[in-house]
Amino acid sequence: MQWSDDDFRVGVRSQRVDLETRQPARIRPPATGAWLEGDHPGNRQFAALDDFTVEQGGTVPLRIAYESWGTLNEDRSNAVLIFHALTGDTHVAGTAGPGHASAGWWPGMVGPGMPFDTDELFVIAPNMLGGCQGTTGPASISPDGSEWGARFPRTSIRDQVRAQSALANALGIRKFHSVVGGSMGGMQALEWAIMYPDRLENLVVLCAPAAIDAMNIAQNTLQGDAIRLDPAWRDGNYYDAGAGEGPYRGLALARRMAMLNYRSDSELEDRFGRAWQSSVSPAGGHGRYSVESYLDFHGNRFTRRFDANTYIVLANAMSTHDVGRGRGGVDAALEQVRARTLVIGVDSDTLFRIDTQHRIAAGIPTSVTGDVAFTVHSPFGHDGFLLEIREVGGAVRAFLADEPLPPHAAATA
Repeated sequence: MQWSDDDFRVGVRSQRVDLETRQPARIRPPATGAWLEGDHPGNRQFAALDDFTVEQGGTVPLRIAYESWGTLNEDRSNAVLIFHALTGDTHVAGTAGPGHASAGWWPGMVGPGMPFDTDELFVIAPNMLGGCQGTTGPASISPDGSEWGARFPRTSIRDQVRAQSALANALGIRKFHSVVGGSMGGMQALEWAIMYPDRLENLVVLCAPAAIDAMNIAQNTLQGDAIRLDPAWRDGNYYDAGAGEGPYRGLALARRMAMLNYRSDSELEDRFGRAWQSSVSPAGGHGRYSVESYLDFHGNRFTRRFDANTYIVLANAMSTHDVGRGRGGVDAALEQVRARTLVIGVDSDTLFRIDTQHRIAAGIPTSVTGDVAFTVHSPFGHDGFLLEIREVGGAVRAFLADEPLPPHAAATA
């Protein structure tokens, strides 16, 4: 892997003890890309909640960061809850700027006149439990005055949903107009509909399975190992490290590995093929293929906005996902969903294949598409639910308006 500081033109964050001495972008990445106390809050709001005990044991003081758009109506019936994916955050919509390293991750979906129309709806997006963008997680300060680090309790998808329920309670929202999530956020949305069937009217699940399979668990394990095997990880105690001395190489490698799951092989072939990054041939040992530089760019940029311990905690939580656990199996669990449901999948998704979304649609009695998920035809693989805004947005808009859905791949195949 190669590192190029020229890829970055934003200020590099320092550690919490050095907030007054931010360094220019030419230095190596920080020990953590987490949002830290004293950083600009951006558009975040914070809810300080009670101590929270997780399924596998352990208690943390719970604070949840969230963003919101629109206005909550008088009877609190227009609230929409959106859950982010593994490496997402609260910033669903908006520009990059102070407090937000990048622009909103779902552009064109939330705002006036958009599918989640904030002229009518009040949209809330929390950072999940164990996250690193304002919600209690490994980079947060523990009661003993130091970061939790690798001591942060092992959490589950169900823990994350219970934490989000506590936020809803604090905001005085008993029932949501809609609960929405994609990828890991889709796992949480599905769990919400099963754990709290009376607390939502509509459910939208995008590119998520009902249960994680062995291949996904293996991938999560290898990505975590990439971080743990970085000598700079120091058993999770790296927060006092200087710039360029944290586990950024392991974190970047984990992200590069994940990118191969997020995009399809056909897209990489079409975009890069065997093209060289420069005029120097890779065959000679000095040149590089374009696809190598693509992966390096995404891995290196990722270290500026994420935390290594957080990646491990959230990947482990994802591996716990199984809606059938303790409920008599997946089919019995899906039958418990009462919310009107739209399941969306992408036909080129190799991370969570389209048949896993078909299984959810077939198992939920209130699926508006019957036994098959609404299928988006896309070359982008798993990330298609983030990129195919016209198709995804059109389906969501029609679903929320209780209108016929537009034609889709499964219906026309």
